[in-house]
Amino acid sequence: MQQHDPVAGGHWSAVGGTRDEARPSVALVDDSDEVRAVMSHLLESAGFEVVGEGGDGDAAISLASRYAPDLLLLDISMPTADGVEVLPYILAVSPETRVVVFTGFEEAGLAARARELGAVDFVEKSIHLEELPERLMRILTPASGDASNPSRPRLVPAWTEHRTEQPTEHPVEHPVEHGVLEEHLQSFRDLFDRAEIGMATLTSSGTIVRANRALASLMSCRPYDLVGVDYGRLTVGQGDELDRRLGDIVVLGEDLTTFDHAVPAPAGQESSRTVKVTLAPVRDSRRQVLYVFAQVHDVTAQRALESDLQRSEANFRRLVTAVAEYAIFLLDVEGNVISWNSGAQLIKGYTASEIVGRNFRVFYTPEEQQTGHPEQNLQAALLEGSYAEEGWRVRKDGSRFWASVLITAVYDDAGRHVGYAKVTRDQTVHREHEEERRRFSEQRVHVLAVTAHELRNPTTVIDGSAGALLAEWDTLTDDERADLLYAIRNGADRLRRLASDLSSAARSSGDTLPQRIEEVSLTDALRSAAARAQTAGKDVGVESEIPEEVLFPADPIRLAQALDNLIENAVRHGRPPICVTGAVDDAVRIRVTDAGHGVPAELVPHLFERFAGSSASVGAGLGLYLAREIALRHGGDVSYHAPADGSPTAFEITLPRHVRAHALPAGEPGRGRQ
Repeated sequence: MQQHDPVAGGHWSAVGGTRDEARPSVALVDDSDEVRAVMSHLLESAGFEVVGEGGDGDAAISLASRYAPDLLLLDISMPTADGVEVLPYILAVSPETRVVVFTGFEEAGLAARARELGAVDFVEKSIHLEELPERLMRILTPASGDASNPSRPRLVPAWTEHRTEQPTEHPVEHPVEHGVLEEHLQSFRDLFDRAEIGMATLTSSGTIVRANRALASLMSCRPYDLVGVDYGRLTVGQGDELDRRLGDIVVLGEDLTTFDHAVPAPAGQESSRTVKVTLAPVRDSRRQVLYVFAQVHDVTAQRALESDLQRSEANFRRLVTAVAEYAIFLLDVEGNVISWNSGAQLIKGYTASEIVGRNFRVFYTPEEQQTGHPEQNLQAALLEGSYAEEGWRVRKDGSRFWASVLITAVYDDAGRHVGYAKVTRDQTVHREHEEERRRFSEQRVHVLAVTAHELRNPTTVIDGSAGALLAEWDTLTDDERADLLYAIRNGADRLRRLASDLSSAARSSGDTLPQRIEEVSLTDALRSAAARAQTAGKDVGVESEIPEEVLFPADPIRLAQALDNLIENAVRHGRPPICVTGAVDDAVRIRVTDAGHGVPAELVPHLFERFAGSSASVGAGLGLYLAREIALRHGGDVSYHAPADGSPTAFEITLPRHVRAHALPAGEPGRGRQ
């Protein structure tokens, strides 16, 4: 019989409160409920006794201490404590337990590290799962006996008594599910490995589980050499800073953090390089950190330039010649303006007669004037020789601009301090471009991490479910077969939708999203959308309210994609009943409603932005963006209506009843919003 395990959060089989000693005992530790469910069914069917389940490293230690199972399947990347960290503690509390690492990270170096720590095997989640029980049994029943523990009983499960003794010459292949798995995983690996910037996947405690060639080149080694290494060892004495940044992510819930650190100099070289590392977490639905994505840039040249700008008098002289771009002027020892050039007049708006003799404090914002920031800048320049910063400055007309500022202390031939030279450049446009590039870089890191996580579980569930069907078709009930087939269908649908949304988003970004306008039946569009939703998930109930028949101009394929995304959003984040309704007045209006609590207020302004709110639990964040992009290209729009006064949560597509001048004709590529 099955009993719930309140400590480990799983279950264990017992008769009269004791384990079934005739079957090998196994504990499952993985952060995915779906993966654990498939694995539990597979192993129980193969004759193992699943004594408990857990979702993180702490649960793994608890399971090992409480049950001392014969086998413990351990994932690597998990919240709280990862597999690499806890493996030695598992073996400390239960020395006879055989730990098998079962993970989605396919790195030979990681496997070697796991074995060094005491794991008896390293199994990748891309394995044909029907092979796993026999592989685990070989661990428990080696042909030559257990040399490390001769007294340990030789465990033989019931399933071995009925297997054929004729080995299969060629393993059964599953081209559909494994084709999907390999195609998506290989695409991600290629993108990861070919990236020109350093990239790595870390556990929440900083252990590297995957590194690309660019990062290995920065560290003067091979990617293989970095796997299993604590990233803190690569920071040249800044391991504590790494720990603080990881703490900000894991404990404080930060979604992005950056810092600079030096990297070890290559052999034979004395000078080290400086890199900027950006850390972004991938979280589960409870916002627990699954793993951390690292992006590493070589900023050695950039930092050297900044240093030169602060210390080099030669650079100052070269800047003086660019009078059209730089405000260059002198201050006395009190900070009063004593000279003024044409660049200063162009940037700040004052003529020489208006500003000479006045204190340079007028260039700073009122807030900085109150805190004494202008005087602090002069003091820093006097102490260090020069001082550089970027910040907001104020023109004569009161408008603000983003300035890059260099202040240098000036001395006469006798060495007496006589004032300061100040150089200011208007960097407003440059800052906007830098912000855009930073957002794009962060967005790219984030979407790669989310996409990797979105691919992992569906492919594992498809593989496990298909394997169970092939191995046990005749012994499964109709309901069990239906459940496994539904799991395959649902996983494939998730992969298809992700691929479609990513492809459409890329086309939209490049203004190449095609559409072909024809007459569309509103009745058919609503019925088809509801039918597709019900086919995709047996637990999804979508009702449709059909208005009077109306024909209107639209691209039927793009309209279906927009409706599917709105329904998927309601299914994923709302609550039943879910309803699709149509109405016609001066326009065609299609509403998707649900009984959920609606969108958090802080997310509403960003609902229709690309990748808005994307995460491991929410998805890639493209559905609402694409729905609105499609509506806009038809001359319409999509709006959100929060629940109020008994009305449900609603997303409404508004489309013109007739072709408008700015709607696109058949076959013309989309232009999108500017």
